[in-house]
Amino acid sequence: MYTIDHLPGRTIQFDGREHLFFSGTAYLGIAQNPAFRALLAESMERYGTVFGSSRNGNLRLGIYEEAEEKLARFAGLETALTMSSGMMAGQVVVQYLRAEGYGFLYAPGAHPAIWQDARTQLPRLSFGEWTAQVPRLVEAAGEHLVIALNSLDAVRSEAYPFDWVAHLPADRQITLLVDDSHGLGVIGPDGSGIAALVPKRENVRLLITASLAKALGLPGGVVLGDSETLAAIRHTAFFGACSPISPAYLAAFVRAEDLYRNAYGRLNENIRRAESLLDTTGLFAHIPGYPVFYTPHDGLYPSLLDDDILIYQFAYPTPADKPNTRLVISALHTPDDLGRLGTAVGRFAQTVSQSR
Repeated sequence: MYTIDHLPGRTIQFDGREHLFFSGTAYLGIAQNPAFRALLAESMERYGTVFGSSRNGNLRLGIYEEAEEKLARFAGLETALTMSSGMMAGQVVVQYLRAEGYGFLYAPGAHPAIWQDARTQLPRLSFGEWTAQVPRLVEAAGEHLVIALNSLDAVRSEAYPFDWVAHLPADRQITLLVDDSHGLGVIGPDGSGIAALVPKRENVRLLITASLAKALGLPGGVVLGDSETLAAIRHTAFFGACSPISPAYLAAFVRAEDLYRNAYGRLNENIRRAESLLDTTGLFAHIPGYPVFYTPHDGLYPSLLDDDILIYQFAYPTPADKPNTRLVISALHTPDDLGRLGTAVGRFAQTVSQSR
């Protein structure tokens, strides 16, 4: 474990040396984008650092509705509600659905943000094994059911197909609750997230929650869905009691469309370059077009560290889980960074091949 005193970008400093940084979740590099930081500084002059009030109070800031309309339009859903974090976004939905009497069916690996409580038990199955059981599990459930899952497995870079949604029973009301924290801004058309990839059903209500602190670089979370449901959530005590996301960040966000578009383009260029360098090594599991490369070869971490390259390796989501090793590409990386990474990974791959 390393402690530093500066924000990670494409590089970090520790032990008196500069290291390339291929970790974290700032996929678009927004937190280190000088133009975005300039917009944020301007926005703070107008809105300060925080709005310490309920969103349901008698004095409201219009920037919230403006930013939420933009987020909903981007994601392809009717409306949006922002919260102070992705965890809060998940929990405001879960608390609302529980109060409405819905039962929950969880997929393997569902993020803790959409758990009912700390004792929530997740299936110990592969995602494919679980989806094969879903129609039977739905048939056995009550009339009002929530199916809660992630949009993908960002830890092991595994895509989740959603074709099974088209085969859900049509004789009951189902809510599909999807945590898209690691997809929003990266996957789907122009990075718009998972919504466009989910089959539409009249009896299936789609609700999406996400952290905005990953690709979008904003310290908050969002709930995306239909207007009627989100209006009901807005009037819950849980939502009304929450402090909101800083308005200055949302004011910068609504003015940064070109910055996000350009960063998304650079990220995809970097992913394609990384794929050409890494996919042939046979070391990685990887969703095509996604910035995460997972490997079961934990020895890659110390090997790259010897080359002054720091990658992701720690137990997640709890200290009891097995540490996982992965590379994360961002929009900040340069072709030289990726070339240096490819050379170092290639050397490690040779040692793995020779040891077999």
